[in-house]
Amino acid sequence: MILPVTTYGMPILRKKASEIKPGDFQLDELIENMYETMYQSSGVGLAAPQVNLSSQLFIIDADPFTEYYKEAKGFKQEFINPKIIERSGKKWSFNEGCLSIPKINEDVIRLSNVKIQYYDKNFTFHENEYDGILARVIQHEYDHLQGILFIDHLSSIRKTLLKKKLNDIIKGNVKVDYKILSAKNKYRK
Repeated sequence: MILPVTTYGMPILRKKASEIKPGDFQLDELIENMYETMYQSSGVGLAAPQVNLSSQLFIIDADPFTEYYKEAKGFKQEFINPKIIERSGKKWSFNEGCLSIPKINEDVIRLSNVKIQYYDKNFTFHENEYDGILARVIQHEYDHLQGILFIDHLSSIRKTLLKKKLNDIIKGNVKVDYKILSAKNKYRK
């Protein structure tokens, strides 16, 4: 089932997400719905707060980046109760976008490597290190669980220049090819 994507201005996007416990809800169904939603909206990652659920879960399918980043090929993973334990490497600027902030893309500087602990959908514990585009997408999605959006990494001048576009998103005055849940209109296709 395709879920509406919460957009900028919705309070849930600024809230720190809660941990998930086994049996909290139909996890397999939620993950399947999140992948379906992400694919329908042409995303590469989606966090639970983006589908109006304040839970520590995000999914990634980095295949769309395969043409430019070989490490993205076949990378599809769910991250439950993740914790980034180390960020390292070089600072790297990359033009990021977000399904919750449609029609806005900006250069964001992040470190190139990340070490993360998480559980998979079977609640098996993992600790892995990622670099390059995978580290970038993981950091972006992880931020969602902390109530942080990619625009928070921008200079105050850039944020000021985006103010009108952000206000339009809050009002639901943005055209996208996927279902959205906006602060003003609550739900739209």
